[in-house]
Amino acid sequence: MSEPQTSLPLFNGDIARTERKLWESADQLRANSNLSAAEYSVPVLGLIFLRYADHKFSVSQQELANQARGRRRGVGKVDYQARGVMYLPEGARFSNLLKLKLA
Repeated sequence: MSEPQTSLPLFNGDIARTERKLWESADQLRANSNLSAAEYSVPVLGLIFLRYADHKFSVSQQELANQARGRRRGVGKVDYQARGVMYLPEGARFSNLLKLKLA
């Protein structure tokens, strides 16, 4: 069930563009904050991981919804785990972070 990287919305089919954006973001953090690379690397890597996990969850969610039609029981956490996908509760999804307002 492997899929090419170009199908990931995170990449939008242009890995070089994504790489440039990541480097630009790192440059902004270095130039405009008092944080060292060690201090901002943990949250940045956490966000990258969450985006990846959210993508895998979303793909599985669509596939499981298609398979669940006509079944008595709904789709649950165990169904995602059986596929090797981390179950993300609604409040922990990447899309919710995008909706947050900056203070």
